[in-house]
Amino acid sequence: MSASASNETGDAADGCTLCDLPTDGVDVTDDEGNRFCCAGCRDVYAALGDVDVDADDVRSRRTATADGNAARSAADAADADGVVDGDSDASAVPADHEATFLEVDGMHCATCEAFIETVATNTEGVSAASASYVTDTVRIDHDPGSVSTDDLSEAVSGLGYSAYARDDAFERRRADNMATARLAAGVLVGMAVMLQYIVIIYPTYFAFPFYNERTLEYLNQAMSSTSGTYFFIVIAVLTTVVLFVTGKPILRGAYVSAKTRSPNMDLLVALAAVSAYVYSTLAVIFVESPSVYYDVTVAIIVIVTVGNRYEDAIKSRATELLSDLTAVQVDSARRVARAGADGDDGEDGATEEVAIDALAPDDRVLVRAGERVPVDGEVVDGDAAVDESVVTGESMPVRKTPGDAVVGGSVVADGSVTVAVGPDASSSLDRVSELVWDLQSGNHGVQKLADRLATIFVPAVLSIAVVAAGANLALGNGVTRAMLVGLTVLIVSCPCALGLATPLAVAAGIRDALERNIVIFDDTVFERVRDADTAVFDKTGTLTTGEMRVVAREIDDDLLRLAAALEERSAHPVGQAIAAARAAGDAADIAEPTGSGDDDAAPAVADGGTAATDRTESGEPLGGDSQSPDVADFESHARGVSGTVDGTPVVVGHPDLFDERGWAVPDRIREAVADARDVGRVPVAVGRDGAAEGVIVVGDELREGWEETVTALDGRGVDVVVLTGDDERAATVFNEHDAVSSVFAGVPPEGKAETVERLKANGLTVMVGDGTNDAPALAAADLGIALGGGTAMAADAADVAIVDDDLGSVATVFELARAAGRRVKGNIGWAFLYNAVAIPLAALGLLNPLFAAVAMGLSSLLVVTNSSRALLSDEA
Repeated sequence: MSASASNETGDAADGCTLCDLPTDGVDVTDDEGNRFCCAGCRDVYAALGDVDVDADDVRSRRTATADGNAARSAADAADADGVVDGDSDASAVPADHEATFLEVDGMHCATCEAFIETVATNTEGVSAASASYVTDTVRIDHDPGSVSTDDLSEAVSGLGYSAYARDDAFERRRADNMATARLAAGVLVGMAVMLQYIVIIYPTYFAFPFYNERTLEYLNQAMSSTSGTYFFIVIAVLTTVVLFVTGKPILRGAYVSAKTRSPNMDLLVALAAVSAYVYSTLAVIFVESPSVYYDVTVAIIVIVTVGNRYEDAIKSRATELLSDLTAVQVDSARRVARAGADGDDGEDGATEEVAIDALAPDDRVLVRAGERVPVDGEVVDGDAAVDESVVTGESMPVRKTPGDAVVGGSVVADGSVTVAVGPDASSSLDRVSELVWDLQSGNHGVQKLADRLATIFVPAVLSIAVVAAGANLALGNGVTRAMLVGLTVLIVSCPCALGLATPLAVAAGIRDALERNIVIFDDTVFERVRDADTAVFDKTGTLTTGEMRVVAREIDDDLLRLAAALEERSAHPVGQAIAAARAAGDAADIAEPTGSGDDDAAPAVADGGTAATDRTESGEPLGGDSQSPDVADFESHARGVSGTVDGTPVVVGHPDLFDERGWAVPDRIREAVADARDVGRVPVAVGRDGAAEGVIVVGDELREGWEETVTALDGRGVDVVVLTGDDERAATVFNEHDAVSSVFAGVPPEGKAETVERLKANGLTVMVGDGTNDAPALAAADLGIALGGGTAMAADAADVAIVDDDLGSVATVFELARAAGRRVKGNIGWAFLYNAVAIPLAALGLLNPLFAAVAMGLSSLLVVTNSSRALLSDEA
């Protein structure tokens, strides 16, 4: 996402210095000669351009801060084996290579990322790969002529990883079913093993008092006979199923950990489980009356797997809350036939539905009211108001006439237009989507606290076990005794408690968040977020509701009734707001459009204005008469509407429309219109019988609680930045607020992502947004928070979604993160305290492996109980 080196030095002939978007036909420069695609990017560069930032460097810096370079050390280990680092410089990717994005099931730590990148880059035809377990995504740059997408999926899949196209719902469902079946097999088979221990083996080992001597003697004889050998073989077979089927993900994680020389919790868990299994199997083969510890293997594998699966289930349930989000991409277009056009043999002017991929440059597509523009292009016929907020973030619709450019993904609010497809036959929305995927695949996760501790703890436990076993051999205690002591050290080292410390605390955090209508998509949120340095807020749809409403009027009730009657026939958002205001009586006083009570926030209405009230004295809605007015001669113009209502000529629109029709417009109305525009509002003049009489002002309503939210963050020492695609006038209220440190206006989606990258160079950055245009910035941020009423792409790019659009929940996210962090540390603290006592006793041979297993189980039970408690009080 960083600008090219040439751009940084001012030679930006082809792309914006900030975001690399084309600058052809745009004359925006700074004093140093840098060129920009818009004034917003210029302002961002002026404020942050002196920061030497590169996307890869920023990511590495963040990861290094979070986990002490542990994640990258895994990739370095792979490099040491002569393997190309998957996270290679983008400049090394050949121009003819294309990027393929795959979803990978099974990644759950930073070592997985490094391993997947290594496997991918070892594939012939692949030039680079970048994986992220945060989003289960890997981006692979490859030569499509030598390696296909199916080949890439096959190459990455293996050792328990499953790679497939991101839109392959069948593969995703199959992977989930496989995980469920694996757990079910472990629980059922494990129960069969433990039943034998509880009924037969434990009574003989511990001489249970409720078994009489004769029964115990019979059981001992039975287990030491030939039939006893078969009994142990059956248990061994059942345990094998648990270890290698249910425990496959754990064993895979241990293998990857060992291969990349980055010990993690999987390695510790696998060592304890496999050691107990190997010792018991050897005892069954070579010892006449063996002491077997298959129960240890079963308990470790099943407990850890259940904990991890519980966390996954909570996360899966969380995503169901967002099933009503609407994706905004379109896959078809209405192409207009043109006589003589290449490959077009239809009747001139006829239309046909075609796939987006079938469109070619200079094709014509017809877009009607309420439909999305399928691709970027230029209007060649028609006149319409176009809502570009999904891509640009601009809250106000823009009037488009022949010769104007339109962006793919924008919505025609009223009218219809014919668009000539641009030279690339692509959509700005598609480019935003591609950018999101790029950022997600490059957004490496951090190592979890338990895994970071494991880099020290695992080697220490192994060393203690080896030394203890060696000391017993040296003292002549025999091979069996030495192996038992070493095994006891591995078992007692509390792999279950440590393995459950993070997932159960995270699951508690996700559960408590759900109760507050907050959806946590990424379990690393609770480890990545400690203290944010900067919080970046999108404006439209985040700090504001994104909905047009009447915020002021300077007309009487009867004129409002006439204006609303005309606007009811218009599809324009401003017209719909006026019609809704008349119906609901919700027009507000212009002196307080921000809800802040600041009389200087917007100009007052001209003298003689009628203040809005919710109801008339008779109880009727604004406008009084509840009967439907009679509308005739309705016309929709480029700058307003006109018609005859109940026999009275009425015009609603820009003063220029009045001038065109020869109607009088008093100076006070022109001044009121200009004043409203200066604060980012949309004013329309309203008149009847040949003269303008007043003004209605429409604006984007500020979201309830926005001031409390930004003030609370500012009070915590967090810098609040407002980032918007709107004109700077629409952000005036934020620029003047004491809690807001910076406002960047008129910034395109690519520029938003680059702004976030530059802010990240100064510290941990959180992005809060709601729309598709915010998705790249949400993906680029250290933590992305999306309001649930936004688009599916925004939710996909974010780490957190607030379902009920309550901005106050932003602060709750940070509280939950801190509480979950404390819970994880508490769990791990108990595990280490337990280990500080138990490991020395085991090393000295004072603990039996079975007692060690019981102690391990009790410590795990304590972790489970601690994690089940609510993270925040009900009052939080």
